[in-house]
Amino acid sequence: MPLPRPHPGLVICYEFLWSHEHEDGATQGEKRRPCVIVLAIAERAGGTQVTVAPVTHRQPDAAAHGVEIPRRVKDHLGLDQQRSWIIATDLNEFLWPGDHMFPIPGGRLDQFDYGTIPQKLLSQVVERIDALAGAALHRIPRDEE
Repeated sequence: MPLPRPHPGLVICYEFLWSHEHEDGATQGEKRRPCVIVLAIAERAGGTQVTVAPVTHRQPDAAAHGVEIPRRVKDHLGLDQQRSWIIATDLNEFLWPGDHMFPIPGGRLDQFDYGTIPQKLLSQVVERIDALAGAALHRIPRDEE
């Protein structure tokens, strides 16, 4: 199976680099996790610039910093049954497919995505990101490594 076409809402397996890790000098994330593509922009050179938001079991410090994933969506994606949030305060940006994508755990070696979240959930996440477009939002470019 070839790599999927990057589009907003697609959930990929990605080695996410949190802003606190980046500030400490890390260039690699501590673990691979589901991440939601929140923006995909085709560039003139033929590549696609992608922005992803991480999925985590840790509840955000403030409700405005993330969106909880409904159980039915987690079931659709094949994720575990623990509560999870899409975090709107930390984003990674990279040129697709980048060096930090991996096959999903427990899947085929050529399967890099879990599926797509509903448009309504994606819209909630993007609205949170737009509302945080100040000091609380951290964008980490990953192509510089």
